[in-house]
Amino acid sequence: MIKVRRVERVVALSKMLMDMPGYLFSLGHFSNIFGAAKSTLSEDMVTIKQAIEQFGLGTVETVSGAAGGLRYVPCHCEERMNTLLTTLAARLSEPERIIPGGYLYMSDILFMPDLMMQVGEIFRTRFAHLAPDYIMTVETKGIPLAFTTARAFGLPLVIVRQGSKVTEGPSVSINYVTGAKRIQTMSLPRRALAQGSKVLVIDDFMKAGGTARGMIDLANEVGAKVVGTGVLIATNEPEKKLVEEYLALLMLHDVDQHTKTIDIRPVF
Repeated sequence: MIKVRRVERVVALSKMLMDMPGYLFSLGHFSNIFGAAKSTLSEDMVTIKQAIEQFGLGTVETVSGAAGGLRYVPCHCEERMNTLLTTLAARLSEPERIIPGGYLYMSDILFMPDLMMQVGEIFRTRFAHLAPDYIMTVETKGIPLAFTTARAFGLPLVIVRQGSKVTEGPSVSINYVTGAKRIQTMSLPRRALAQGSKVLVIDDFMKAGGTARGMIDLANEVGAKVVGTGVLIATNEPEKKLVEEYLALLMLHDVDQHTKTIDIRPVF
């Protein structure tokens, strides 16, 4: 085995931990890789933990016991979150994003991995106390955001479909009312969620809350419970949504097609 210098080992350990947020690594696993004593690796982890926390990148948690180990937990300090959300609001306020009908073009933002990775970690920071078992979203535009949130938690992602697929086996379907007042159908395979599991709903946009309400009802139908709902953008109107409690990172107050202005602000 090639002898590894401490600085090289610390860099490699940091990369392994941060590539798999929430995954519990044993010291024995790293000992086999690097040929180092567990006591030596413990000292390395202290250094990594201090550096990660110093720069507001999260922390490294230690889980005791026979089945214990170490895991990286991404979380953002308030300053980093506020900076990112302010930057996102500025980008989404660009006049050329207004499309006919008073809609806001945001697909390019949603499909930028670097941005959505950070937004997913913000949701991880804000919803960590809920300890969900699954992240849920509806196809299609919310998938990148929900995926990065699931990655930040180290949890599986469940995607609700607009219509059932034969390849997914028996499904539960319900009708729901969209923000445009249209009745649509969404479905979920019965085996997608375990009975009694806790679900965090993540989506890109909320107007009246009909889609989020549908996912909550669908989760209930298969014996799971939605413990929280997070959206990147919510509209200021209607003020009363079909979802009683939700967390929006950005609030869209107005889109004026005549003056080409967009009023969108972070929710601190």
